Amino acid sequence: MATIELFNTLGGKIESLSPVGGPALRMYCCGPTVYDYGHIGNFRTFLHVDVLRRFVRQQGMAVDHVMNITDVDDKIIRNAAAAGLPIAQYTAKYERAFFEDLDALNIEHPEHISHATGCIPEMVSLIEALAAKDIAYRAEDGSWYFRIARFPEYGKLSRKDFEGIEDGARVDVDEYEKDAARDFALWKAAKPGEQFWETRLGPGRPGWHIECSAMAMKLLGDDIDLHAGGEDLMFPHHENEIAQSESATGKTFVRHWMHVRFLLVEGKKMSKSEGNFYTLRDLLLKGYRASAIRFLLISVPYRNQMNFTFDSLTESTNAVDRLRTFHQRMLKGGFLDGLNPEIAAATAKAGCDYTAALASDLNTAEARAAIFDLVRAANTAADTGTLRADNAAQILKVLALFDGVFAVLEDKDVEITRAALGWAEAEGRIGEASQELVATLSLSDGEIDGLVAERTQAKKMRNFARADAIRNDLLAKGIVIEDSKDGVRWKRK
Repeated sequence: MATIELFNTLGGKIESLSPVGGPALRMYCCGPTVYDYGHIGNFRTFLHVDVLRRFVRQQGMAVDHVMNITDVDDKIIRNAAAAGLPIAQYTAKYERAFFEDLDALNIEHPEHISHATGCIPEMVSLIEALAAKDIAYRAEDGSWYFRIARFPEYGKLSRKDFEGIEDGARVDVDEYEKDAARDFALWKAAKPGEQFWETRLGPGRPGWHIECSAMAMKLLGDDIDLHAGGEDLMFPHHENEIAQSESATGKTFVRHWMHVRFLLVEGKKMSKSEGNFYTLRDLLLKGYRASAIRFLLISVPYRNQMNFTFDSLTESTNAVDRLRTFHQRMLKGGFLDGLNPEIAAATAKAGCDYTAALASDLNTAEARAAIFDLVRAANTAADTGTLRADNAAQILKVLALFDGVFAVLEDKDVEITRAALGWAEAEGRIGEASQELVATLSLSDGEIDGLVAERTQAKKMRNFARADAIRNDLLAKGIVIEDSKDGVRWKRK
């Protein structure tokens, strides 16, 4: 098994990744704040965490993975109030949608899902431990704050210089300016009309940062192996997690920090004002496939900024098709018995290069390249009749290894897109779906098979006008017929 080397944001260098204190890698990933549908930037982070956990397990290491659900914060309270709904009812819709999107992108679920609202007692106890050390203090309005000046190492993760921190200068919003260093809210006193919990700290609700520390330590212990999230969480969220956790326990909170870089869209920062803000559902309604979206979002290594374009999404669709077609070709067989030594060597090299690439700081681009080199070599050999049955068996093992992490060979795209259309219809948003997509999915696979068979029969009867009419009708509905020496195939665009 390969030694996994991963960049550690804390310290700024590549280090070996291994569990301490047990057989399983104890990892925590910041999950969603369930106030809206997740966008593709969010899912790029969750996808790269999925790549990590799949590869870690593939290399024989168990994983104990916790993801939180932030189901109370400033945005949620504001949006729920605007919608006239209780917080729990408001967040339930978006939490359900989040897990539907995870499944659509073939992202494995963590071993533990922890809701912020389910860990209030643990948060209260943690704040009390900080208060006993005079690191947490109560403000005039009944809120509790963390005294940053009492944690000299503040800034060690983001490597920002916070010299001259003013003790007692407070900020009570959950998200604030990147360079602000203020005592942050641990517990927010109850405000009129807001949901609150009656606790030993007084009536109120938790601040954002305390949630993750309490949940991570409850489920994984005081010192955990790895913490992951998007780079936007490095400061202040992760910096604050470190400060409050290490102040309470006196231990290193997390040994290894993994941060996934931002995603651009067509070269610009994604934002609603730019008109380039996309959720997974937006893309599905445009007719793009979930598998192609997954493959694209993990194609660029996690530490590189990714520029998402629709051209690259089309290329990703073609790449997935190529892999699936190649996989089916190897499964179908029909090759002569024996082994082609040259292809055997290329297959072994592809497997080794794939593993080495992912073991080297999760280099997904090089891992993909290794497999496509094999696809080219094997297809050429198959075309010239020099690929043998034993080669195909070896190639299928390497493809299974690759798909254990990249997870795109199984075709569930139509089922996922149908579900997206059903959601759009229920939400009154079916007008956002592409007309070609709606037409394409108006036919079932069985109905298409029937039309393709009718076309084949029409050609045999030399009724070429009917055969062409069927082809053109299917093409108008986004269904492409391919005539090959192996027979007739069809696919949805």
